[in-house]
Amino acid sequence: MQMTDIPFGTTDWPTIPATEHTGDTGMAYWRTQNFGTIRVRMVEYTPGYLADHWCVKGHILFCMEGELLTELEDGRTFTLKPGQSYQVADNAEPHRSSTQIGAKLFVVD
Repeated sequence: MQMTDIPFGTTDWPTIPATEHTGDTGMAYWRTQNFGTIRVRMVEYTPGYLADHWCVKGHILFCMEGELLTELEDGRTFTLKPGQSYQVADNAEPHRSSTQIGAKLFVVD
């Protein structure tokens, strides 16, 4: 990833409007900032959330609160708790997220 043409700045995340994204079950709320080709998000999943698709987008994802279960299309699963992260490249391994108790994440993609 090459980061260019991004002047120093700060983001006050609570002031960024949230957009709603419906899962198979539950909701995701995204607060999104774009810096050139880099998207940065604060994502909050409600308890019982299950993604409605297999994602092939690459991410660096950091779990801030709650617990996130990430399932890979090949059947492997990974659980993130606060202070843990994962990273995956574009088109590397299709994945989807779910949470029983809810989760708050910081995502760069």
